[in-house]
Amino acid sequence: MIGKRGARSESGVATLEAVLVFPVLLLLIMFSIQVALWYHAAALADAAAQDGVRAARVQGASAATGAARANQLLDQAGRTILEARQVTASRTSDIARVEVRGRCIAVVPFVSFPVHAVAESTTELFRGRLAR
Repeated sequence: MIGKRGARSESGVATLEAVLVFPVLLLLIMFSIQVALWYHAAALADAAAQDGVRAARVQGASAATGAARANQLLDQAGRTILEARQVTASRTSDIARVEVRGRCIAVVPFVSFPVHAVAESTTELFRGRLAR
């Protein structure tokens, strides 16, 4: 009789444990997906900044050329993953610089990861024949 009473007192414990553990496990899975998406968005922003600086550093190009190239790559590859993006480019006689900022899309509620990438390079300049 004692065995039956002990079994009754533990009925529903497995269900209760599943109800308590399942949301935590689901949140953990969603958070790992969020981190993977942030990593992808950061790599995409870095690639766009590098591509933009390659376009801006060419002789005869402008900062607008670099910004347009970075935006073109972001439109093709990451239109939905990078939100509120801003591409700024500058070019002097010596240095070309492209900066990409934005936010990764949110899978986990109330979590927003910022994305920032900068690429900088010297500009090309034709100097003519070398003096001997």
